Amino acid sequence: MSSEVIALPGQETLLACWRTLADISPGARLVRSVVAAAAVFPSWTPLNNAITLHGRDSASAAAAASKQLASVYADAGVDVWALWVPSHAADLDAPDAVGAVGRLTRDTTTLVMQAVVPQGLRLRADVVPASIAAATRAAGDEPVPAADLGQPETAPGLSAWVMVQDDVAVAGAWSFLHEEDCGIYTVGTLPGWRRRGFARSLVEHVLADARHRGARTATLQSSRMAQRLYESLGFEPVGRYEEWVSRRTPQETPAEAAGGAAS
Repeated sequence: MSSEVIALPGQETLLACWRTLADISPGARLVRSVVAAAAVFPSWTPLNNAITLHGRDSASAAAAASKQLASVYADAGVDVWALWVPSHAADLDAPDAVGAVGRLTRDTTTLVMQAVVPQGLRLRADVVPASIAAATRAAGDEPVPAADLGQPETAPGLSAWVMVQDDVAVAGAWSFLHEEDCGIYTVGTLPGWRRRGFARSLVEHVLADARHRGARTATLQSSRMAQRLYESLGFEPVGRYEEWVSRRTPQETPAEAAGGAAS
């Protein structure tokens, strides 16, 4: 049974973050309509994501959004993008809100979590500002020498951080402060440095900095693997995004890729 489409906690923070990143990224933009908001980043594939916003129910909103967004991304030369369908379900194992979205392929599910930012957390000397690019690399599989961290972006509200050990960035994250909410994104630790508490220390640093800058809540999206860590930091599940991916082949029209009829 479909559910009413509403904004999940932290969603406006996420959209504001996408807009700010688009403002400093050549060729990027945030497209917002009645049915969806889409981050369009021709040169940054992982950020090509969209969220359904309004509609009679989840299924109708997702169907309308997929048809509209196929053209938006095709016009930007983007062949791979994801549509996120918000759900009230605060459990990764709950049934999907939507059974099908055109010809999009069901992909992962992320758990939306929220916390009141606690007082008393301390900044860490081994967590330092970095560029978004360096923090993203450190959160993945690529060690980043401390000398190559780049200059932090100066866009208001946007911060990137890395945990440095032995002159190498071994974990990374970035955050965005919107009103009194801090969105925390792309938290990760290099494979060889995991299970040493670095991700926890990094998030605590981000929360301490956010509190100092006026944040009263923090929101993030969690995988199953990271859920216990975030719960131990005071985060609670408040919903989830069910993600659907479009991979348009050169032979397909945007309408065909979205599951609509070619005109």
